[in-house]
Amino acid sequence: MRVVFMGTPDFSVPVLDALVEAGHEIAAVYCQPPRPAGRGKKDRPTPVHARALELGLEVRHPVSLKEAEAQADFVALGADVAVVVAYGLILPQPVLDAPRHGCLNIHASLLPRWRGAAPIHRAIMAGDDQTGICIMQMEAGLDTGPVLLRAAISIGAEENTGALHDRLSAMGADLVVEALACLPELTPEPQPEVGVTYAAKIDKAEARVDWTRPAVEIDRQIRGLSPFPGAWTEIAGERVKLLASRLTMGQGTPGEVLDDALTVACGTGAVSLTRLQRAGKGAQDADIFLRGWPVPRGTRL
Repeated sequence: MRVVFMGTPDFSVPVLDALVEAGHEIAAVYCQPPRPAGRGKKDRPTPVHARALELGLEVRHPVSLKEAEAQADFVALGADVAVVVAYGLILPQPVLDAPRHGCLNIHASLLPRWRGAAPIHRAIMAGDDQTGICIMQMEAGLDTGPVLLRAAISIGAEENTGALHDRLSAMGADLVVEALACLPELTPEPQPEVGVTYAAKIDKAEARVDWTRPAVEIDRQIRGLSPFPGAWTEIAGERVKLLASRLTMGQGTPGEVLDDALTVACGTGAVSLTRLQRAGKGAQDADIFLRGWPVPRGTRL
C-alpha cells in the first residue's frame, strides 16, 4: 500500500521500520519539527526524522496542518492510508478524509480506557493489570474512533513505563502490519461508552513523592514516571530522582529510612528504592548510590 507515516518520538520508530520491512511504499514521513536540544541548544531532528533520513524517505515537518496549503500537499500524496502513532499534531478533517482507507492510529491502551496523551504512564500509576494496543480508525474526536484490531498484554509487577513503552512499541508495529494486510476484511468496532478514562499529560507537580500515601501508590508513581519525567524526593535537601522501587515490609514515620539499604516508610507499608539519580549525575542502582552517598537509618526524606 502507499502509506503516509506520521509519528515523532522513539515509540514511533519501530512502526516505521516495520512498514518498510513489510514492503509498503512510504509516500512521505510527517513528524514534529527539529527543536533545540543539548548543551548547545542546536536544532535536533526527532527520532522519526532521523530514522526516515537513514531510510532515504521524504520528511515533512509542518508546524501545523490547519493551513490550506499544507492540507493540499498532503492530499497530493495520493495515499492509500495514513498510519499515525504519537505524531503530536491534530489532523483536520480534510487530512483525515484524504487517504483512500483513511487514517489509522496506533494507540497504546485498551480503548476506551486511557484515551489521550499519556496512556502508558497512567496505566501503571493506576495499578492496571493489563494494557495493550488498539489500531483505531481516526475521526475528529480525541481517540474516539472505532477499533479495527486490539491486543492485550499483562503489566509486570515491577515494570516501569520505559520497559512497557518498548514492549508496546514493538507490539504496535506488528499489529499495524497485520491490520494493513487484511484491511478490507476488518470490521470497525465502535468503542463502548462505558469505561472511558482520559490519560492526561503528566504534570510536573505529580512527580514529587508524598510519603504519607500508601506504599502501593508510591511504588506505582515511581514506576509510572520512570524514566521520564522521574518521581523525586529530597534527601538532605537535595532533589533525587527515584527510578525504580519495589514493595516491601516495614513501618515507621512516613518518609523515614528504615535501614541502610533505602527502605522507606510510607503512609502504610514501605518501599525499597532500588535505582536513583542525583542531579547532574547518571542513574545508579541503590547499592552503588549508597557507596557514594550513605543515607543512614532514621534519615527523613
